[in-house]
Amino acid sequence: MFRLLSLLILALLPLQALDYYGMKLERYDYPFEVKTINLITQNQMLSMAYMDLQPEKSNGQTVLLLHGKNFTGAYWEETAKALAKEGYRVVMPDQVGFGKSDKPEHLQYTFQMLAHNTATLLERLGIAKVHVLGHSMGGMIATRFALMFPEKTQKLILENPIGLEDWQRFAPNPSFDYWYKRELGKTPKAIKLYQLKSYYDNQWKRAYDPWVDILASFTENQEEYPRVAFNQALISEMIYSQPVCYQFDQLKMPVLLIIGQRDKTALGKELAPKELQEQMGNYPDLGRKTAQAIPRATLMELIGVGHLPHIEAFDPFIRGVVDFLSRKE
Repeated sequence: MFRLLSLLILALLPLQALDYYGMKLERYDYPFEVKTINLITQNQMLSMAYMDLQPEKSNGQTVLLLHGKNFTGAYWEETAKALAKEGYRVVMPDQVGFGKSDKPEHLQYTFQMLAHNTATLLERLGIAKVHVLGHSMGGMIATRFALMFPEKTQKLILENPIGLEDWQRFAPNPSFDYWYKRELGKTPKAIKLYQLKSYYDNQWKRAYDPWVDILASFTENQEEYPRVAFNQALISEMIYSQPVCYQFDQLKMPVLLIIGQRDKTALGKELAPKELQEQMGNYPDLGRKTAQAIPRATLMELIGVGHLPHIEAFDPFIRGVVDFLSRKE
């Protein structure tokens, strides 16, 4: 019944004619100036895109914003503007494999690699210390970054991060071919249906359209899309097989854990037995357990909010972030 209702809702939602924005979103405008750096990673030269928003009146501090798997740095626009207004410099990379950064033909994705790439970006920009805010998969990168570079990480904010549990405890670890076939099968309608159900509780707003359009655009070019899908499949395999939840107790910096209580996100849920699927992605429970595991954690629970607080409930989200960053520890 729920699936039929969701499909009916989706059928009523207009899907605009899509343009192909390009492999590196060359024809999609980001909210701020985009620059790139070149990285030598696994014996190949890769380009990493980023935005660097400077405040009019600086407080001398920098916030690093790390995006999730189904997103790019562009969705941080409102967050970045609000933080810059408070005096923060804001750095927003597109990780390799995403957005305006390279999608390599071959790459072994690890959270360590992405953290090293991010650290290299900060070094090139002359930034020694940052506050780190990661959403969804970006929360996993942020956690790994904070564990690897505690001397660079002043405060850590995890916004509905995935990886709060080890999904391999619930379901078998599938082959790469499973993830690749899954990515190749995506269509604009399927992408919108997933976000409608998983992120927004079947309540769609036009403000959500860009985060469908960017992903759906890649599927419009059948010659290039397999390469995008290949990278996304490798990234899914990384997320599924490299949990960070076992090291939360090693985080020494102050941590703000923002948890939208309606969230049920769990990668590979469909692989688990039905009796276990309901146990996966229980964010209210996972948030409390994670807050207990992190020595200096503050838990911020947002009732009635899903996987994207900074999109769905910006005002309470940003108030919590600014209050946490300004707090004397």
